[in-house]
Amino acid sequence: MSTDSHPADAANRPLTPEEQELRYYKEHYRGDMKQLTVRAVLMGCGLGAIMSLTNLYIGLKTGWGFGVAITACVLSWAIWKFFRKVGITKSDMTILENNAMQSAASSAGYSTGGTLVSAIAAFVLVNGTHIGYGMLTLWIFFLALLGVTMAIPMKRQMINVERLRFPSGIAAAATLRSLHNDIHHKPALQKPVADIVSLEDEEMDTEAAEGEGVIEDESQAQKSANALFFAGGLGALITLLRDGPGMLMQLGIIKKSFVIIESVYPVFGKKALGYTVGAEGSLLLVAAGGLMGFRVAASIMLGAILNWVILVPWMYNIGVIESLEYRTMVSWSLWGGAACMVTSGLLAFAMQWKAVVRALSGLGSIVGIKSKGSGLPELDEFIKNIEVPGWWMIAGGVAGSLGVIWVAQAAFGMPVWMSGLAIFLSFFLALVACRTTGETDTSPIGAMGKVMQLAYGAIAPGQQNVNLMAANITAGVADSSSALLIDLKSGYVLGAQPRKQFLAQFYGIFIGTAVTVPTFYLLVPDASALGTDQWPAPAAVVWAAVSELLANGLDSIHPTARLALWIGGLVGIALVLLQKILPRKARVWVPSPLGLGLAFTFHFWYALSMFMGGLIQLILSKKKPNIDSIYTIPTASGLIAGESLMGIFVILIPLLVGLFAR
Repeated sequence: MSTDSHPADAANRPLTPEEQELRYYKEHYRGDMKQLTVRAVLMGCGLGAIMSLTNLYIGLKTGWGFGVAITACVLSWAIWKFFRKVGITKSDMTILENNAMQSAASSAGYSTGGTLVSAIAAFVLVNGTHIGYGMLTLWIFFLALLGVTMAIPMKRQMINVERLRFPSGIAAAATLRSLHNDIHHKPALQKPVADIVSLEDEEMDTEAAEGEGVIEDESQAQKSANALFFAGGLGALITLLRDGPGMLMQLGIIKKSFVIIESVYPVFGKKALGYTVGAEGSLLLVAAGGLMGFRVAASIMLGAILNWVILVPWMYNIGVIESLEYRTMVSWSLWGGAACMVTSGLLAFAMQWKAVVRALSGLGSIVGIKSKGSGLPELDEFIKNIEVPGWWMIAGGVAGSLGVIWVAQAAFGMPVWMSGLAIFLSFFLALVACRTTGETDTSPIGAMGKVMQLAYGAIAPGQQNVNLMAANITAGVADSSSALLIDLKSGYVLGAQPRKQFLAQFYGIFIGTAVTVPTFYLLVPDASALGTDQWPAPAAVVWAAVSELLANGLDSIHPTARLALWIGGLVGIALVLLQKILPRKARVWVPSPLGLGLAFTFHFWYALSMFMGGLIQLILSKKKPNIDSIYTIPTASGLIAGESLMGIFVILIPLLVGLFAR
């Protein structure tokens, strides 16, 4: 008798992917639990609106963006707990309602603002003017729509079948499970996160879930929530004390401004301050440094010393840099930094060729070429009733594509075939971005944008707007796709229905677009606001620099800047190769090329703040790991949110008063 014919042996054999998927639907899927409710969507959109402003603010400051899912989970939990205590509501949100909430918040807070602080701000720099408000609103919306719909066919293959890790999604799910511990979980579902994530590799995914600052119980959740609110208040207070007097003078309430907290302190002397070498009166970027970690923060500090302490003073003294005006200095320094970031990003992307091959090899399954049913009627019925229908992708993809093509032609003068080609290529690059995010938790959005800029530099030479917007299509689509899959991974771990989670993400696009676009216009009224002390906009500066270089050639920049470009490019390549060939323990000493290059595009005092934050986080992680896990993320997130929101408030109030007074 063959072993396969014995029932016991058949039961012990490894499950096929289809059987694993069926087991998941039977044991872990929770379709009967409340998920996509009005209160979940409203809470998610409200928190997402707030966080979209914080990411817009910090994006214009640093070119950086931060995930919002875990912060939204803690905030929603704390707010709803307060509502119950005061009698506003009678019931807690279920764990799946909070999961839908964080999907809407993530969509609103992250997937719409990245385009504004990079490609759109670069467009303003290149052209000296904005595009129309209506056109920009449609552009942001259609790009986000196209991105989330392109993720639909990738979800089942990458999450259900291949079970890619998507560590940030696991972390958000683990946080929600901890917040709702002994409240909403059924005994049958009290399983480790890894049991749901992977039926084969529990250890790997448990480590991933525990390595993201995950909250372990309700008491820790309360401490984290308290820290977040306290830090938010502190950040807002510091900003009000620093910028409030200037606002009062603009409003005519006082005749002469006064200083409580300086914007910048000349701690290294007034002469050094002329080269931006000082310390700022802000905790915003200290918090950002704590979130990005010590290696990146230290790399930024190293780059800042090299650029602002050594190179810029040298270039000024020999007459290459003509004045100490910030724009003049950064117009020289950005070339070396941009080259370091671009070459390192492209090489790191190229070295992930195996992920590219795997992504493309699974293309048949993703687009449904091989879809002839699973051979398990019960599984096919589950898929039909639970997964996002394919026609949603077709409808959203067609609407998004037509919208992008129309706006690209009407607003940017981009021929239909060029925008159509960019959308076609975006699917393949989004496929790679989603797989890379699933495997490494890092999405190569910047590198993909540069790939498209290089490609369209050849397709449409000398056309900077076409170059920028073609790259924007790819980066925007890939960003939204990977963000949706991170959320869907969280839902998969928790047993949520994918189509309801997709709808939550879709709703978030509306609020994110509605909030970020008008705020961007108010914060950046014209090109003169960018590349300044207030809004260095490093991401936009790099995008604009690459398009300028491709349009005008190397001869258009100063010979010393040209040399810096070559050196920066080689340094970026060398650092990536060192990360690849050195032993694991030695890699921690290799600077991050992204951090090193980024320091050439904004002030020294920004770098100093980030370094301080990274150093504090490093010390806490080594000396007080429990304090680090409970307090670092919420405290840093609170400081960023509080200072960003108050900073926007202080800027907008005089503008709005002036508008209504006309």
